[in-house]
Amino acid sequence: MFRMILAASIFIRGFLRVWMPSNIVLDLIRTRRGLKWGVPGMLLAAPYFAIAYWCTTAIEAGAPGWLNLIVLVCLWSALKFLIMGPISLILLAKTRLRERGQQRRVGRMVRQTTAESA
Repeated sequence: MFRMILAASIFIRGFLRVWMPSNIVLDLIRTRRGLKWGVPGMLLAAPYFAIAYWCTTAIEAGAPGWLNLIVLVCLWSALKFLIMGPISLILLAKTRLRERGQQRRVGRMVRQTTAESA
């Protein structure tokens, strides 16, 4: 029984990781070119919260209980977008500092080689 639950959860995680729009967008934000879109990406949490709210009101009005799963998935996706905004700013600052350090090292090496050859 435990093995079946574990296998099902692994399958569901893999499926959601590949096919959920929120995961696809977050993967794009985590790239070097996408880090600048982290804060505007936080706005994508609003539709997820709206869908979760709509589903909870529908459940209270007598809709099927399986909509609770949609509420959980929407809330989880919204929280991921909200968290990714500040994290992307931190990652962007780290990346820019690292790139600036690399440019300085390259500039020093170029100056050293030109001074030695002159």
